[in-house]
Amino acid sequence: MRGLRLGIVLLGFVVASCGWRPSGTPRAGSPEALAAAQAAAAPTAASQQPAATSSNGTTATAPTQTAAANAEPITPFNRADFDAFLNEVRGEALQKGIKPDVLNTALTGVEPIMRIIERDRNQAEFKLSFATYRDRVITQANVQRGQKLRDDHQALLRQVAQRYGVQPRFVLAIWGIETRYGAVKADVPLVHSLATLAFDRRRSSYFRNELFAALTMLDRGYIDFPTMKGSWAGAMGQPQFMPTSYLSYAEDFDGDGKRDIWNNTGDVFASIANYLAKHGWNTNQTWGREVRISADLQKKLGDFAREGRSGCRAIDQMTKDLSLEDWSRLGVRRADGGELPKAQQTGALVQPDGAGGQTFLVYGNYRSILRYNCAHHYALTVSLLADRLGDG
Repeated sequence: MRGLRLGIVLLGFVVASCGWRPSGTPRAGSPEALAAAQAAAAPTAASQQPAATSSNGTTATAPTQTAAANAEPITPFNRADFDAFLNEVRGEALQKGIKPDVLNTALTGVEPIMRIIERDRNQAEFKLSFATYRDRVITQANVQRGQKLRDDHQALLRQVAQRYGVQPRFVLAIWGIETRYGAVKADVPLVHSLATLAFDRRRSSYFRNELFAALTMLDRGYIDFPTMKGSWAGAMGQPQFMPTSYLSYAEDFDGDGKRDIWNNTGDVFASIANYLAKHGWNTNQTWGREVRISADLQKKLGDFAREGRSGCRAIDQMTKDLSLEDWSRLGVRRADGGELPKAQQTGALVQPDGAGGQTFLVYGNYRSILRYNCAHHYALTVSLLADRLGDG
């Protein structure tokens, strides 16, 4: 996943109940999407550090967001400035070797889309507990749908697992959360959305890079211009890859010469697995487990804070890694009260809702999921959904 930047497509799992439409909505699985669902019907710590970007294009954040009232004001577009920006992009793209006819097709008639800037700047304040987030995604219907697709694609998933070393249940869970197992289709013209966000000063450098990656995709013939559509933040296809993630991690699993993450199920599965594999996935491990911790350890948990910065705020909020033997000695037990496994393995503690909520002991694979989307609510839900889906 990676380079994968936090994308934005409608949360497929709650589409039917909330009556959303796929275009221009928050990325599937993101906390923003679930908050929008909550608003339509009527990540964990609240600290607001600079958000990290994920595989899909939106910023990866905890479920508490900055209120719209505090958002940076939106400066109206100046047409002349935007045209000058497009000319600058064209010139730089030519220097990068992108063909003139590709640029003529892609950049002619591009218009700024103000509603994209409004969505990017003005996200309503909200707070979702982990249980609320989890329960909106991991429903019996969604589990059954995933298990049916697991059985339908059993041979393909097994082949992907053998090549990339990623268990099928995790590929299925990410696929399910991102686009409701491929059912949700984003339809925003990608170059228009990326050009709009690249012109806007808030995250110009990031989206400018994604715009050049999208132009590179067109130049190399990976996709044609009319078909190149995605979320308002530029995430594409069933795995919701940003263009840079596509160039780095998308796979041509069947060898047909195309990396088709829009319509080719094998390429979709392989691309998700490749992203996880390139971010340190270990096929011999699972993701972790729910645990209980002693009252004494809870009081001292701050003493086990992780040092340094990883580029993902959610990872930085975890404790440092200790051996299972050390955690057991400190008062960590299975959720049912039993002893931790006697495995030679390390893990970190995560409390998505703080000291009063659930506690999870997570392993290295969990960090690989966070590289797909840097939010504990997302990564824990992927993990628990994967447990429910099973490998068949």
